[in-house]
Amino acid sequence: MGNEKIVVGLDIGTTKIGAVIAEISDGEEEPKVVGVGTSVSEGLRRGVVVNLEKTVQSISKAMAEAELMAGIEANSVLAGIAGDHIRSINSRGVIAVSGADREISKSDVNRVVDAAKAVAIPMDREIIHVLAQEFIVDDQPGIKDPVGMAGVRLEAEVHIVTGAVTSAQNIYKSIQKAGLGVKDLVLEPLASSYAVLSPEEKELGVMLLDIGGGTTDIAVFFEGSIRHTAVIGLGGNNVTGDIAIGLRTSHAQAEKIKMEKGCALASLVSEDEMITVPGIGGRQERQVPRSLLTSIIQPRMEELFSLALRELRRSDYADLLAAGVVVTGGASLMPGAVELAEQVFDMPVKLGVPGGFGGLKDLAQNPMHATGVGLVLFAMQDPEKSGLKRLTEANMFEKILERMRRWYNEFF
Repeated sequence: MGNEKIVVGLDIGTTKIGAVIAEISDGEEEPKVVGVGTSVSEGLRRGVVVNLEKTVQSISKAMAEAELMAGIEANSVLAGIAGDHIRSINSRGVIAVSGADREISKSDVNRVVDAAKAVAIPMDREIIHVLAQEFIVDDQPGIKDPVGMAGVRLEAEVHIVTGAVTSAQNIYKSIQKAGLGVKDLVLEPLASSYAVLSPEEKELGVMLLDIGGGTTDIAVFFEGSIRHTAVIGLGGNNVTGDIAIGLRTSHAQAEKIKMEKGCALASLVSEDEMITVPGIGGRQERQVPRSLLTSIIQPRMEELFSLALRELRRSDYADLLAAGVVVTGGASLMPGAVELAEQVFDMPVKLGVPGGFGGLKDLAQNPMHATGVGLVLFAMQDPEKSGLKRLTEANMFEKILERMRRWYNEFF
């Protein structure tokens, strides 16, 4: 392939597995998407692997589709991690600058970040990301890169994202059983932000809402840095389940009705419009008003947005988001979702469509591929700058063993 590198973003979701293959050429600012593959996800629930074999099959199918389109065989992937086991905290570290001339070096920055991430974490959890928000040199805040500056005292504000060790291990195992290596695990809302948010939005203050099948991922940005992340255990599957119960039809038919006729806002639906509901178990199909369908969908979507608003208020940035809210993910495509979100959040809301890449734009420029495209764009960043902590199965097991040894020595 000459000077071209291949990057694969693998979005392991509750309802679909998405694979995006891109070429990155030397001197090119944008990656070129050459393959996109999707498959139905059957082995996950709320972003967590519950059936390893089915997950492996789904990954293999999505990858085979993307590889066939690209004409390339992939060896390793950058995978997204989500699920309601994800937790995040903000932390601060302080050190004295070590150099004789008081010039801050790269090693000082590494030391202060290490000091900031020295927080108590339960044995069953592992740090996925340590993301630097800002540095403070001798009480001067708002510094993005302090290397080369003179100072006596260096502080760092960081955002620490943790996840369940077993959930990360199961994602690793699924990908490896599909015959692929894992370069890194990346928090899905962080990856999506690279595809759908502009630097200006991150600077002004914005909340990203990535609505998936089983979970809704939240990331809050302000002054160019990530400030808060969270995962809500509600998504498009909950809407489908409500439709199946409310219209007395199968889950598969409810999903089809949601995709074709669903609307999240009653004011957008005319009273006399009718939809057909297929019967189950040999029963005849029925005609019902579309407004009935909307009356089932709207309360659930309102609940989802209300929970996201509550999470935003917990972050202390609710009144600082000048750029408002960006919604993305498969469920954001439903008519009326953006308008309903505007009513709940009482601030500007827009649909987040992936950008910043070339190649197969018509296939990849869809909110459902925001994470896959975002993973590719994330790979183009300097791993040290992005604050990514490399997470491998080997060092996870080493750290678990080390914690178990400490625990054993303490009690026995």
